[in-house]
Amino acid sequence: MVDFAQARRIMVDGQLRTFDVNDIPLLDAMDAVPRELFVLPGREELAYIDQDVLVSDGAERRYMLSPMILGRLVQALGIEKGDRVLDVACGRGYASAVFSELGAQVTGLEADDALAGAARQSLSSAGAGNVTVVTGPLEQGHAGNAPYDAILINGAVEVRPEVLLHQLAEGGRLACVKGRGRAARATLYVRTGDAIGERALFEAAAPLLAPFVQVPGFTF
Repeated sequence: MVDFAQARRIMVDGQLRTFDVNDIPLLDAMDAVPRELFVLPGREELAYIDQDVLVSDGAERRYMLSPMILGRLVQALGIEKGDRVLDVACGRGYASAVFSELGAQVTGLEADDALAGAARQSLSSAGAGNVTVVTGPLEQGHAGNAPYDAILINGAVEVRPEVLLHQLAEGGRLACVKGRGRAARATLYVRTGDAIGERALFEAAAPLLAPFVQVPGFTF
């Protein structure tokens, strides 16, 4: 029988702190949220491994990002209490629960109704009552609750997420993994007025999200 509380402590000390995740409220949040509630039933023992974990094997394959990558991305967003956050490709809702623990007002976005329903159930079990889960095309975001102070994309993108960037508030931040293979980098976008700044943070890899894959152009 896995001691999940101990597994969370090992994750925090052995995966997060050693990968430059040093924000104390974030470390406390990831130590508090029961990650095992957000995996496929019967796969709870995989919840704390140091890699992406498949959380939906249906039409919408979705992964829960590895603790190290997720921790660094969330840290880069600089979440403060009361921030409005959009969690894109939220899967079963783990990152949304972490944002909730940090005191944010969270909208979790999924493309699949069944997966969104699973997220609501997991979030309810974890006591994350201030998360609203909505369905719709990932690349379109959710304008109904915009503008957002922070947006997280739970996966890799190959194209600039233009619609999402325009749902940021003044000073808003968007974090994602951009690119594939060895070219992939964790990337932070920041909105200042009508301008969007872009900065690479660190080398990272994550599963590509289909709506953000580069479509090959015509050649002549």
